[in-house]
Amino acid sequence: MSGTIPRLTELAHGGGCGCKLAPAVLQQLLADQPAAQGFSQLLVGTETADDAAVWQVDENLAVMATTDFFMPMVDDPRDFGRIAATNAISDIYAMGGRPIMALAILGMPVSKLPPETVRAILQGGASICAEAGIPVAGGHSIDAPEPIYGLAVIGLIRPDQVRRNAGARAGDALILTKGIGVGIYSAAIKRQALPDGAYGEMIASTTLLNRVGAELAGDAAVHGITDVTGFGLLGHALEMARGSGLSLRIRRDRVPVLQQAAALAEAGFVTGASHRNWASYGSGVELPEGCPDWQRALLTDPQTSGGLLIACAPEAAEAVVERIRAAGYPLVRQIGTAEAGPARVVVT
Repeated sequence: MSGTIPRLTELAHGGGCGCKLAPAVLQQLLADQPAAQGFSQLLVGTETADDAAVWQVDENLAVMATTDFFMPMVDDPRDFGRIAATNAISDIYAMGGRPIMALAILGMPVSKLPPETVRAILQGGASICAEAGIPVAGGHSIDAPEPIYGLAVIGLIRPDQVRRNAGARAGDALILTKGIGVGIYSAAIKRQALPDGAYGEMIASTTLLNRVGAELAGDAAVHGITDVTGFGLLGHALEMARGSGLSLRIRRDRVPVLQQAAALAEAGFVTGASHRNWASYGSGVELPEGCPDWQRALLTDPQTSGGLLIACAPEAAEAVVERIRAAGYPLVRQIGTAEAGPARVVVT
C-alpha cells in the first residue's frame, strides 16, 4: 500500500444507520417473503419490525438474536468500531434482554486501508463488548469496496420479560433516553464542518450502551420498548404505533436534541436518509401546521446507536425517568403519550 491513507468516511457512500434501506424499499423487498409460521417457539419474528428475534427454549428461558452493521460515520477507526458495536448490542437491550456473546461482521477494502486501521476498528468493537460483559466469539470477514463493520449478537431473557415495540397501551407515557441529531452531526463530519466540542458529545451518546433496557424489562409498568435508529424518531415511533394499534402523540418541544443539531439542521446539514425516511412514512405522520423543513428533518434524522423509546404506565413515568437518569442517561425525557385512535404519529 502506498500514498495517503483515505479518511474512512471518504470510502463510504453513506454512514452509520443512515445506510439502512428506506422503510418503503424494505417493505417492498419483504412483501413476498414467506412468513415464519408453524414455529410455536418463535415468540418474535418479523411481524412487527421488532429489534431482535426471540426463540423460547422453555417457560423460563428464551434466546434472542440480532445483527447490525454499517459503513463509517466517523474517521477515527476505533470510534467507528465502538459505535457499531454499541448499536448492534442495543437491539438486545431494546427488548429487555441481556447479551451473552457476539460475532464480528467485517468487510474492508484491504487495498486501501492499512492493517492497523482495521485492527483499531476491531479493537474498538471488542472494547464495547467487554464493557457489556460479553466476548467476541468469532465472526466473518470479506474484501469489500467500502468499509463495513458490525456484530451479530445473542442474548437471553425470561419469556415473560420480553418487551416489544408492539406493547404500548392507551394512556401510556412515552419516554426517550437519548438526544436526537446524530445523523445531522455525521453529515457535518462528512463535510468537515462539525463545530468544536460536538464530536465528543456525539461519541459519548453513540457509545453509551442501552443496558438500562434490560433493567426496565423487570418493571411491570414498562409495557413497550424499541430503539431509535435509522428510521429516525418518527419512523420508529410509527412502528410502535402500528404494532400497538394506537396513535402516538409527540411534543416536539419535549424531544431531547444534541446541542448543535438544531442549528446544523437549519443550516442544511441533513442526510439523504432523512428525506428518504419522510418519503417512506410521512403519510402516517401528522406535523403541526407550518412546521419548517429543518425541524421535520431533525425528527426523521437517522440515529446511529440512538436511545430507547419506552412506553410505560403514566403513573410510573416520573419514577421511570428518574431511574433512567440515575443510570447514566442525562438527556432522558418524557416526550409524549399513546392514545386510542388510528395507528399514526401526531406531532404537536
